[in-house]
Amino acid sequence: MASIRQHMFFPVLLTASVFCFCANPSLAELPRLKQPAKADNSLSFLVVGDWGRKGEYNQTLVAKQMGIVGKNLDIDFVISTGDNFYEDGLKGVDDPAFYESFVDIYTAPSLQKQWYNVLGNHDYRGDVEAQLSPVLKVKDSRWICFRSFILNSGIVDFFFVDTTPLVDKYFTDPGDDTYDWKGVLPRQAYLSELLEDVDSALKQSKAKWKFVVGHHTIKTAGHHGNTLELEEQLLPILKANDIDAYINGHDHCLERITDSESGIEFLTSGGGSKAWRGDIKRWNKEELKLYYDGQGFMSMQITETRADVIFYDVYGNVLHKWTITKDLSTAA
Repeated sequence: MASIRQHMFFPVLLTASVFCFCANPSLAELPRLKQPAKADNSLSFLVVGDWGRKGEYNQTLVAKQMGIVGKNLDIDFVISTGDNFYEDGLKGVDDPAFYESFVDIYTAPSLQKQWYNVLGNHDYRGDVEAQLSPVLKVKDSRWICFRSFILNSGIVDFFFVDTTPLVDKYFTDPGDDTYDWKGVLPRQAYLSELLEDVDSALKQSKAKWKFVVGHHTIKTAGHHGNTLELEEQLLPILKANDIDAYINGHDHCLERITDSESGIEFLTSGGGSKAWRGDIKRWNKEELKLYYDGQGFMSMQITETRADVIFYDVYGNVLHKWTITKDLSTAA
């Protein structure tokens, strides 16, 4: 067990604002992290979401295939699109679910890289600050989680956005669920500052590629449908700043929608464990390039001029792949 729980440390450069962010729930300025690209200025990574089920619902099988693909692509890191621990997040920093759903599941050598995590709605049902705590990084050096942050990696800027507080029903009609809103209230002030910071950061970005990562869907043919609050409040910011893709989880499927108006790719990678068979809504067939109602994950390999994206099923079979190209003369 010790060999599983003791991992090599892969350094990430954090600015001083990151440490201020841990102590102060006010956003002020989004934390900025740096993830070095390869020597040839390329980057490769995996994306998985909605996974934390202690190995159940094929989570271990997805993890196995992630390890194989991660080795073949020589990945630099992994992105999690949230709902990291079901059903109700972590109970605290000593919750064994951190080992049972993360440390002891993603054991392949290729996955011993940084994991950049956003929070999902199920994570907000537990002790949110446990997932944000540096104590977890001591337990496993891969773990990096903030509410919202920026990851700079040379040619790519990633903007991780805390989408759960944007959704009204979690506040107005939570049912039997209890949400941990410490660090979020007063809500309107939190959201106003968050959206302003995201807009400002996107405007300042000089990266060739700009990707935004959040838990909730914006455009989807899946179970949850479009998230109205994100359509109204976040999407206009994404369109105004000409991002390349919005990457999310929440719907337990694999999906690609290419918006015919803006050209933004809406990529859902929420197949890390439990999937919803046959749960699909009508969508414009010219925009819906992939909908897969099973478990799996996504990979991306990026250079200055192209991004190769692949979706895989639980057995490692390629479901869908395509290339996004960018003209160097206009990519800045």
